Order: sequence, then C-alpha cells, then structure tokens
Amino acid sequence: MKKLFILLAVISASNCLMAQTNNELSPKEKKQGWHLLFDGKTTDGWHNYLKPSAGPAWSASDGLLQLDPKVKDGRGDIVTAKEYENFELAIDWNIAEEGNSGIMFTVQEDKAYDNTYVTGPEYQLLDDKKAEDNKKPNHLAGSLYDIIAPSKEVENPAGQWNHTVIRLQNGKLTFWLNGVQIVKTQLWDANWDAMVAKSKFKDWKGFAAFHKGHISLQDHGYHIAFRNVKIREL
Repeated sequence: MKKLFILLAVISASNCLMAQTNNELSPKEKKQGWHLLFDGKTTDGWHNYLKPSAGPAWSASDGLLQLDPKVKDGRGDIVTAKEYENFELAIDWNIAEEGNSGIMFTVQEDKAYDNTYVTGPEYQLLDDKKAEDNKKPNHLAGSLYDIIAPSKEVENPAGQWNHTVIRLQNGKLTFWLNGVQIVKTQLWDANWDAMVAKSKFKDWKGFAAFHKGHISLQDHGYHIAFRNVKIREL
C-alpha cells in the first residue's frame, strides 16, 4: 500500500511538471533563439486579420489558445503582430471531430486581399477521418494545401494533440508532423510555379508572392485549440 501511494505521488508530481512546461521555453530553447507566440494566458501578440485585436471567438483559457465557433463576435483568422521571413515555427494543435483549420505563413495584411489564404500558403490541419475535405491527398493533415500531399499519414485522431513544425529558410520549405518529415519543397522556382499552376491558386495573383509576412491561424468554423506556439528566426 505504501509503495502504491509513493507511485501515485510520483505520477502526480510528474503530471504537474509536464503541465508546467506547456507554453514555456526551456533554457536550451532560449539559447537557440526561440520565442513564445502564445504566453498561455492572453491573446497578446495576435489580432484578427485587418482588425486591431483578437475578437471574443478567440480566447486564452486553461493554457490554450482556442477558437469557439459558437461565439459569433470576433470570428475570422488571427495573425501575428510581427512578420517573418526565415523562421522555424513549432506548435501543438487539437482539432474537433470533422474539423478543418490551417496555419498560413508569409501572409500579407492588406485591404487588397480579403483573407489570409489569398496570399499565404497553408499547412493543413484536419480531422483526416471525418472532415468533409478529406477526399484529396493534398488536402489531408500536414499537406501543403492543394499543392503537395504529406508523404506519410501520421496525424493523431481528432481530440488528441498533434505537433507541427514549419521551417522556411531562403525558400526551402519543410513540414513535420509528430516528428515525421512529410513535405519538402523549394518555393519560388520553376518547379514551384508549375505546381501552383496545377492548383486552385493558379489565378490568384497574390498567392505565395511574398517572401515575408505574418503567421496566421485559421477560423474554418470548427473548434480548435493550440498550445506551445513558438518561433525562432533563422
């Protein structure tokens, strides 16, 4: 009985320690130049696209940055205050059943473009099993949306946490999902132009046209939560 009590105490302490590490940077990460984009408590550093702040639909609670699609006020994609060019972004996400969302980058915040995805390529976030948009390989979780399918399907099911890394350096783009490299390509060369020409974005003049821009989290009408959102410039 005493051994069981000790074991439970150790497990409890371990769980508390794990909880404390969310939305925090380790000394090693700080040395490597990582910065938090979400402090675990507020939506500071984020605002709705073309708006001054993040609306009520986006909230910071229980250590999570999350979208509640039932809240009508403040709907829409959110973007970082800062623009990034060469960077590595790491983020955990947990999506609802049938859910659809995404992470856009090099987004231009300009009234000439009515939404983030008009200019920003997208790392797709999806419930691969039940989402409506799961019919094409290059629409599945971890895809470079409508351009390159993930090389492997390694998404954890809806309701469970997934870990994404996006690295962009001098046009070289790499995606990871749950520790597995799933997309690797070069932006802005002839092969890239050919791939875009075969996608839904072929006539979108501003799409992926910029080398620097905001990071965006998408409101696609489904509940999604994020944590451990961190970035380092390369």
